[in-house]
Amino acid sequence: MILVTGATGQLGMDVVSELKRRGMIHLGIGSADLDITDAEAVQRFFKEQMPTCVIHCAAYTAVDKAEDEQELCMRVNADGTENLAQACRETDAEMIYISTDYVFDGAGDAPYETDALKVPQSVYGKSKLAGEEAVLRHLNKHYIVRTSWVFGKHGNNFVKTMLKLAQTKDEINVVNDQIGSPTYTRDLAVLLCDMALSGKYDVYHATNEGFCSWAEFAEEIMRQRGSFCKIIPISSEQYPTKAVRPKNSRMSKVSLDNAGFARLPRWQNALERWLQ
Repeated sequence: MILVTGATGQLGMDVVSELKRRGMIHLGIGSADLDITDAEAVQRFFKEQMPTCVIHCAAYTAVDKAEDEQELCMRVNADGTENLAQACRETDAEMIYISTDYVFDGAGDAPYETDALKVPQSVYGKSKLAGEEAVLRHLNKHYIVRTSWVFGKHGNNFVKTMLKLAQTKDEINVVNDQIGSPTYTRDLAVLLCDMALSGKYDVYHATNEGFCSWAEFAEEIMRQRGSFCKIIPISSEQYPTKAVRPKNSRMSKVSLDNAGFARLPRWQNALERWLQ
């Protein structure tokens, strides 16, 4: 049985849908079903359910808020992940841990390899790296999957924000000096389900193909939607945020190629399907 944490979130919901589509035995849970920060509750739950694989999508993802809620962010992303990893080890289950490009320093312009130096610049990035370290510490049977710029049908995301703003604004300021890859949750869910029980344990980078700035992403959203809303490119300095945002979120997919996993479609194609 495959256990999906964070099954009420935008990625978790699509992972559950994909498992269902494939007829794979699974259980999707949210925080109301299990508090992953409660180690004893996690141990009890695993002994009852005995999952063979855990796709760990649950996370604290409010990047700016995390700067003020450091303890809560670390408790969910670091301690919660450690509790799950320990329970996986004791029940001989695999774990797929969803991580982020925020574990890197966001400098330069070369795509990060999976083994690049980890120097997170935000509380959120530090908490996700602590989660990675917990998985590596407790489990041999693990997949660490770093992704970025996630958008999907469920929950809030950049695409929905842009479309909503375009309804009332003629122009929107969007940063153009942060470069990365948008990732459609439905495409990522397919890859995660391919990985589950494949035995190809490793660290992976998984985003839709191609790089763009947030401003270019926004322009493509408007173009595909047929909106006349104008995107005004601005610098990160003109749009200060509480948490440091990486200027370089590019990630290499060599790990996927080496393991024989298919790369995700181009981000423009993913956006087109999302809009349809």
